Amino acid sequence: MKKTITTFITVTLMIAFFVACSSDDSNSEDDTTSTDVDTVTELHPAFAAFNTDATTIYLDGSNVVIETTGLPDHETVYWGEGNSLYIEEPDVATTPSIMSSNNNAVTITVDATPDLTGRTVDTQLNTIGIAVSGASIFNDQEGGGDLDQAAASLDWTGAHIGPGVYHYHLEPVAFTDDDDSLAGILLDGVFLYGRKCFSTGTYPTDLDESGGHTSATQYTDSEEEYHYHIINEVYSTTGSYLAFAGPYQGY
Repeated sequence: MKKTITTFITVTLMIAFFVACSSDDSNSEDDTTSTDVDTVTELHPAFAAFNTDATTIYLDGSNVVIETTGLPDHETVYWGEGNSLYIEEPDVATTPSIMSSNNNAVTITVDATPDLTGRTVDTQLNTIGIAVSGASIFNDQEGGGDLDQAAASLDWTGAHIGPGVYHYHLEPVAFTDDDDSLAGILLDGVFLYGRKCFSTGTYPTDLDESGGHTSATQYTDSEEEYHYHIINEVYSTTGSYLAFAGPYQGY
């Protein structure tokens, strides 16, 4: 009888020890997994190119928040007479609005690390990104129709007001004119560059349906990174190039 009790106790202790060890191993694996998650601790170097008078950019967890006045740092007829940045553009069929501090403010939140897993999303009306100037970027539509209907109202840098905020539809030549300069960032967290590639100095020939590819830029320290380019194809009757039509690749 004593031998049976002793055996029972021994087996019980062995089972308890095995369960405890299994539990510890599980916790250890969970801890290891949790530490493998990348944490973004600093802004991408490309954000240094943004107009600091118009934008406030900061990290919020795994997101980047871009707050902007929407007021660009370049000349346009849409500043209105009396503003130091106003210029006459007699060939522009201006919309009734002019820029002011209370009607152009926009805030967007984007992933600090875009999710490039193959899911694409179509662009929508209104702001699809923020340019380095601090103003909005729109797609190739105007009021739900073709951009051609509003092309006459676009200023020298491919932008206008209507409706709402001042925004670019075309290549914003005020800061990227047939070159590799940074144009801005889009809602999916992917940066948009000019028509030329920094890595080659020429127009890229490997762009996907969104005008994107993977190569080094002037902000990546020789590391390759997926980004968009303004596609080197004249858009319709505008004589210029669409800023971005989509779809997004980084959602």
